[in-house]
Amino acid sequence: MKNVRKQVPSLLLIIVLVGFPQISESIFTPALPALSSALQVTAQTGQLTMSSYFIAFALGVLFWGIYSDRVGRRLAMLAGLIVYLAGNIGLLCAPNFAILILFRLVQSFGASVGSVVTQSIMRESFAGATGAKVFAKVGAALALSPAMGPLLGGVTQTYFGYRNAFSVLIVMAVSLYLYTLRRLPETNIQLSNVTRQPAFKPIVMRLLTDPNVWVYGLLISGINGILFSFYVEAPFIFMEHFHLSSIQYGVLGVVIALSSIFGSITINHLVAKISAIQITKWGLILAMFGAFLLVGASWIGNIYLFILCIFIVFFGLYITLPMALNLALVGYEDVIGVASGIFSFGYYICISFFTYLISAFHTGWIGILPLYILAITVVMLLSYELRFKNK
Repeated sequence: MKNVRKQVPSLLLIIVLVGFPQISESIFTPALPALSSALQVTAQTGQLTMSSYFIAFALGVLFWGIYSDRVGRRLAMLAGLIVYLAGNIGLLCAPNFAILILFRLVQSFGASVGSVVTQSIMRESFAGATGAKVFAKVGAALALSPAMGPLLGGVTQTYFGYRNAFSVLIVMAVSLYLYTLRRLPETNIQLSNVTRQPAFKPIVMRLLTDPNVWVYGLLISGINGILFSFYVEAPFIFMEHFHLSSIQYGVLGVVIALSSIFGSITINHLVAKISAIQITKWGLILAMFGAFLLVGASWIGNIYLFILCIFIVFFGLYITLPMALNLALVGYEDVIGVASGIFSFGYYICISFFTYLISAFHTGWIGILPLYILAITVVMLLSYELRFKNK
């Protein structure tokens, strides 16, 4: 694998660092019904533990992106992991829902370092076709991690109670800190040039006036919005409507994982044959087709057909997502830390909005999620087609 910097972290370390925020977000989705009951809040209020995660996450990616330009990727990552650990300890000890939400915000602020700083590390370390392949592999891990979350959460809730999901995260935080301390090199080669810190306002204006940034931001936020809206709504669909146990629901994460793996394989096969823009378009078309089928499956009410359609949707989305991540900030390599932070801040605000909307639309009917997914995929495809209609 060709790299463009001397100090390149291992792919395993990159995958671990980019994946742990997703596990943190999804690990107690199987416990949402139990959490709502135990803390005496409605299902819609309980779902706020998901949408609130992305509010602090958005602020975190902005902070850590800028901070990592100043102190380096390595030190920023270690500092973020300490904040993340503190949040998990607070969640374990939280006596009520209000305190739980407070420490959920602390947790997500710390966890966001794994997203923005790792993406900066990847963009500094790999470029071109190699970068696309690396992003595809990491994209597969990005789906595996939230798929692992419900499985871990389901097993933990069944045998130890939902709160002990946070005990698992505490162990993970300590392990990540030690692994990062030992193995993560510094990839920001401009760190020693203190006179060349990028100005914030010009970068903001540059991003705001770049139509490619807007389109890829919509794709990234829309796809992640669909993913986490699924994890918000799915426990109520599969556990309350289809009557699956927590563990059975957790196993469904394998469907998302498989869709991501097949998406990564597809990208690796196509990246040398057709353009990245064409790959992105075909992924969106496949996702929209799957969303149409999913709407039909919700009316039929067959669980196996429902799961198959979910696989098709996410197969298409996980063809599109790695390409969007790889292409979004092309041309911003000279200010990648700050640009990544600002860009990530914007799309995580949108993810929070998308995740909040599914909570607001929650009625208990299983057709809400399919219609929601269909609407977002149609908007994404139309926007991308309008921007790149001749490419």
